Amino acid sequence: MKKIKFLDLKKINIRKQKELTSDFKRFLNSGWYIGSTEVKQFENKFSKYCKTKFCVGVANGLDAIFLILKAYNIGKGDEVIVPSNTYIASWLAVTRTGAKIIPVEPDISSYNIDHRKILEKITSKTKAIIVVHLYGQTADMDPIMKISKKYNLKVIEDAAQAHGATYRGKKTGSLGHAAAFSFYPGKNLGSLGDAGAITTNNKMLADKILYLRNYGSKKKYFNKYLGYNSRLDELQAAFLKTKLKFLDRDNKKRAIIANIYEKGFSSISKISLPKVLEKRKHVWHLYVIRVKDRINLQKKIKRIAQTLIHYPLPPHLQECYASLNFKKGSFPISENIHKTIISLPISPVMEKKEAIKIVNKIRSILK
Repeated sequence: MKKIKFLDLKKINIRKQKELTSDFKRFLNSGWYIGSTEVKQFENKFSKYCKTKFCVGVANGLDAIFLILKAYNIGKGDEVIVPSNTYIASWLAVTRTGAKIIPVEPDISSYNIDHRKILEKITSKTKAIIVVHLYGQTADMDPIMKISKKYNLKVIEDAAQAHGATYRGKKTGSLGHAAAFSFYPGKNLGSLGDAGAITTNNKMLADKILYLRNYGSKKKYFNKYLGYNSRLDELQAAFLKTKLKFLDRDNKKRAIIANIYEKGFSSISKISLPKVLEKRKHVWHLYVIRVKDRINLQKKIKRIAQTLIHYPLPPHLQECYASLNFKKGSFPISENIHKTIISLPISPVMEKKEAIKIVNKIRSILK
């Protein structure tokens, strides 16, 4: 058996070669490559999938978060609560607005922001909470929404890793006031390039983002706002429209692999397994375990399988955020997570025998 890839994007997309090729030919023959029917059709289908009233396609997931913040007029002098345990894009979007980042530690059982630690970080300058649904499982939204209502705060979902995940039966994208999605190729719903979207039930917000994504304009050469160039292009929208049909099916295939891992590792005390918490459906964007000797495990398993670390260094310790003066020990839960996590291969095209092989190898290493 060949070395098991962490994620085989070619294999994932070649399954739909006929449909995707047809999408490209239709796009090419249309003669209209920006802001036409493919984008509008995908926005309509994705809003229905998330059960929201509106969807606005944008260039990528980072822009999606940023444009939501800008549409809410969040900027210099404001504070935005963000998870300390997240991919850096969640922080970068806030920085671009000029607002101040206020990190909050995660609940170790889910790796997501701990709602019990949010209250102590709220001040008169707090305007929003960014909630990241990390690895494919939603944060605990009910208490977060109660906090937002009490303090008049906006809740923005970063759902880049959680396409199709649910909380109390409701899909990501519909759980907060607005949600940002990335369709980077490696996501559960991945484009064949960069792409993103925003979902919301707020018509005024969606309408403003429609302006902001297109130079602040809806009517060509007439600009209402100081806008940006962040449009979802027609080709990626066409691909996403096709791939959306298979998202739930692919998520179920990911769950099968996750179940093999869970059963195979359940008796190994040296491994901390991911937990699927009450009221939630996990979509397994990543299968992340924690072990004390991560370096040794990665070294010994690399002959049979590729593993990755999501993420090796938390945002507060990144060089680009040195000016915030956070130090080692500022967010110990996040730091411990980043020192011990390792992501195992998981995808809708991964074979059961591959997952079993990884299980057996890790069991032999950690016995």
